[in-house]
Amino acid sequence: MKTIEISSVLVMNSAARKLLDQTALHDYIFEWGADEDHCCVAWGYVSMYNHSYQANCEYFMDFDHQVIQIRTVRKIQQGEELTINYNGDWDNKKELWFPAK
Repeated sequence: MKTIEISSVLVMNSAARKLLDQTALHDYIFEWGADEDHCCVAWGYVSMYNHSYQANCEYFMDFDHQVIQIRTVRKIQQGEELTINYNGDWDNKKELWFPAK
């Protein structure tokens, strides 16, 4: 695995999450914390990665250091889009909350 990006995050509590869910930012936040009772916005490009059920990258959350790390799960071809699986694990086939390609 190769690290593509390490991004700091802005962590928000569950009350802020309820407000964010009513805005366009809902599509760019991550559930955060061991109990997923918080949420975060990642800086850098992390919040911009598209979803794929055949993702070529995976994200790892470091709650102690408040960062998200993006790592490859296989060799990436030149010009290939970097994708993550929004379910967390790169090979998780669980249906998403929106229609996915």
